[in-house]
Amino acid sequence: MISVEQHLDRILRTVRVIRPFEQGVLDAQGCVLAEDVTARGSLPGFTNSAMDGYAVRALDVAGATEDDPVVLPVVNDIAAGNTNALSLAQGQTMRIMTGAPMPRGADAVVPVEVTDGGVVRVAVRVPSVVGQHVREVGEDVEQGTTILRRGTLLGPGQIALVAAAGVARVKVVPRPRVVVLSTGDELVDVGSTPGFGQIVDSNSLMLTAAVTSVGATPYRVGGVPDDARTLLDTLEGQLVRADAIITTGGVSMGAFDTVKEVLSRVGTVQFDKVAMRPGMPQGFGVLGDEQVPVFTLPGNPVSALVSFHVFVAPALRAMAGRPEPAFPPGYVPAVAAEAFSSIPGKMEFLRVVLDDDRARLAGGQGSHMLGALAAADALAVIPPEVTRVEVGDALECLPLLGREGQ
Repeated sequence: MISVEQHLDRILRTVRVIRPFEQGVLDAQGCVLAEDVTARGSLPGFTNSAMDGYAVRALDVAGATEDDPVVLPVVNDIAAGNTNALSLAQGQTMRIMTGAPMPRGADAVVPVEVTDGGVVRVAVRVPSVVGQHVREVGEDVEQGTTILRRGTLLGPGQIALVAAAGVARVKVVPRPRVVVLSTGDELVDVGSTPGFGQIVDSNSLMLTAAVTSVGATPYRVGGVPDDARTLLDTLEGQLVRADAIITTGGVSMGAFDTVKEVLSRVGTVQFDKVAMRPGMPQGFGVLGDEQVPVFTLPGNPVSALVSFHVFVAPALRAMAGRPEPAFPPGYVPAVAAEAFSSIPGKMEFLRVVLDDDRARLAGGQGSHMLGALAAADALAVIPPEVTRVEVGDALECLPLLGREGQ
């Protein structure tokens, strides 16, 4: 039997960052930059107004007061999007909208709120200073500067910056393409009525959702029967579109554990007992010329999802260029709200509900109990040497994908 850390370490030493390529900036959302991005233009690209008001020469309104306003003729209107180059003479003003280009000669903007709002002549009731309410060329970003570094995850804000700086395409590590495959003669598709001895294939839907939650692109393959030839053909057929493959079921010690039977003969897949509960039977290796990583997870739903969080999610993030600490990845501190026992010699992952920083068990902890899994916010991780947790003891919890605000 090997430890959780040993199995995860083997996985992370095997997987590789996916080969980067250029994508359109919007298509790159959720991807990690593979190289620095340089601004092709300045932001702002022209000097413009930060307010609705009047473009002025600051010297012309330096003496303005509430009791003795400065009155100036309004010689033009400048809307946002104006493309005409305008000039402002001494003793004049122009109405200007937010974002509109400043006319030559103007060096300040008087907000409309401190005037009488005139359209032919305007009374300015407060003085202004040079640069007031004016956005200068390049004050946010200068042309030619690095705006985002390699390794940056592209979210909405980063995409806005890249687009505004004139960059249409970026080189990124693509989202991993993950084939999710469940096995078993007993499986029927969701929406079907199971017959005696049959179950709905919820695992493949669960793991497909988990793949999406971690920022990868899933391809779900329906239940594959317990037939070695069919399984091998299915795996080989999926390699062409897979950066990784996840199987669920057929990895234990049973007489009909087809995944273990097939993959023990091909590729480099190694099957181990991992000192954890749930999720002891695990397998991992690579298949095909492209050395596609294959994760073989247990068939019990809770075991499968726990295994995904602990082993598959860190690997997919690493493949996407988002390396994490080897173990534990993304844990949050909590304290036990109730006392409970833990099995000695195995790392235990208990489904818990978090109330602020207090963790309580989310119902039954059997590896088949989906009700408790659906109610849980996180997995409380109990080290192998701990056999008893008392109220108030410190815990480390792994938030469940989709339940931690991702």
